[in-house]
Amino acid sequence: MKHIRNFCIIAHIDHGKSTLADRLLEYTHTVQITDGQILDDMDLERERGITIKSHAIQMEYETAGKEYILNLIDTPGHVDFSYEVSRSIAACEGALLVVDATQGVQAQTISNLYMALEHDLEIIPVINKIDMPSAMPDEVEDEIVELLGCDRKDILRASGKTGEGVEEVLNAIVNRIPHPVGDVNAPLQALIFDSVYNSFRGIIAYFKVVNGSIKKGDKVKFFNTGMEYDADDVGILKMDMIPRKELTTGEVGYIISGIKDAKEVKVGDTITHVAKPCLKAIAGFQEVKPMVFAGVYPIDPNDYENLRNSLEKLQLNDASLTFFPESSIALGFGFRCGFLGLLHMEIIQERLDREFNMEVITTVPNVSYMVYDKQGESREVHNPSGLPDVTMIDHIEEPYIKATIITDVNYIGPIMTLCLDKRGELVKQEFISGNRVELYFMIPLGEIVIDFYDKLKSISKGYASFDYHIDSFKPSKLAKLDILLNGEPVDALSTLTHQDNAVTLGRKMCEKLKELIPRQQFDIAIQAAIGAKIVARETIKCVRKDVTAKCYGGDVSRKRKLLEKQKKGKKRMKQIGNVEVPQKAFLAVLKLD
Repeated sequence: MKHIRNFCIIAHIDHGKSTLADRLLEYTHTVQITDGQILDDMDLERERGITIKSHAIQMEYETAGKEYILNLIDTPGHVDFSYEVSRSIAACEGALLVVDATQGVQAQTISNLYMALEHDLEIIPVINKIDMPSAMPDEVEDEIVELLGCDRKDILRASGKTGEGVEEVLNAIVNRIPHPVGDVNAPLQALIFDSVYNSFRGIIAYFKVVNGSIKKGDKVKFFNTGMEYDADDVGILKMDMIPRKELTTGEVGYIISGIKDAKEVKVGDTITHVAKPCLKAIAGFQEVKPMVFAGVYPIDPNDYENLRNSLEKLQLNDASLTFFPESSIALGFGFRCGFLGLLHMEIIQERLDREFNMEVITTVPNVSYMVYDKQGESREVHNPSGLPDVTMIDHIEEPYIKATIITDVNYIGPIMTLCLDKRGELVKQEFISGNRVELYFMIPLGEIVIDFYDKLKSISKGYASFDYHIDSFKPSKLAKLDILLNGEPVDALSTLTHQDNAVTLGRKMCEKLKELIPRQQFDIAIQAAIGAKIVARETIKCVRKDVTAKCYGGDVSRKRKLLEKQKKGKKRMKQIGNVEVPQKAFLAVLKLD
């Protein structure tokens, strides 16, 4: 146990965590590096150049004549995948805090750092990308000293690209990160921090042994679900899974016990022996809180059960996804899914398509609101169609977030304008170092859900970094905006929005839908309504044949007769025709400026 080190790499998005992890693997001869990221093995990760999943891998390193086992967990940097980071931190004793030498400390760096400090991890600051021409290691060092209060000599400089400074990083891991502590002779306690689904072997759970030891063939039980299994296979994680006869305290590995049902494995659960169980589960795991809700419906209604199975398998691999069944008049049966953000929602949709061949329609995303009725009772509403009648509502409260934005001084003006337009309130601003400033805002979560992050990046030329956490619920004047097609409400397009923005939003939605809905044989009226009041209208003209073309010369009444006949036909068609809303229309509503 003295020779084991468990550590993770945390940083802001795009600061070079995965590249540095590759260099560590190469230096310890764990793998031969070829082109592309080794740990980011999902197609989506490679295409987008982001880490979506945490990746655990074991390395062996020899220094001063001693052999050490290093368990590395590479984590995502995007705010939408922060739950992956919190789970990885729970399985470690130390963390490498990687900061880009060209960009300095950014919002997600601070957020992940606080998460690591809450778990009492040993922090090793590393300045990465020092080989870049635009690197400013001295200024970045000042920022880290101010942030951590550490000595300058504790900060390491490295380059994931050239491999410079990698040996110093490995030595710091061995010398500065404490070894795991635990009792080898105590009853088994192992924390599950991740799981994946394998169609041949069932569910594979990744765990860290906190106390005791686990052998192949042991009878084990999962503490929270109370289910019992045989440990068919246990082992360690390198590039592939390597079987072992036994894993003892402090080690990180996997267990295969032929579990087929996704509900039986919960991330954060404790594994223990059936014969000699531990008294209590390992504490300190927070339940995930979804921020954004959207309906996910199969395009073919017969795929409902397949969609349920696909979501369950995805949930194993991504514990921050939550879902429960719901139905819609326009789309039939589906699920209301909770995501951590818009990128998370986009990734889940892509993974459903690629990994499970599920074609789905996603409705307009929204956040959850607290609705208080006249009797003083409250309930949480995730979906605008779940709102009680207007006459029954006393008031509605919406969630507010505390947002931290770190930016260059030159962009303060446009960023303030953006936040104030989104009904934000400036709490305070602090100058960090040089010409960088940290702004704190209170903003309604519903305002940042759709396009806030994209706009922030574009007005700050990519410099501003953004992080947030839920603060509280506050009363707000909200209105339910319905979209009607030929008088029929499309519940998938209805949204809850602030009264001041409702009319403008309604107008924009009608204009956008007019562009996207294909023309039919009859006129389509698109209306936006707040309650019974219509606030905007657009009409899609019908595609029509020129019935008067064959009528040349003669009396005007002959033409009118033909037109009247056509008009009757169109009217009859309108009664039986239904309007198809393409998936593009649902998505375009998100991109409304």
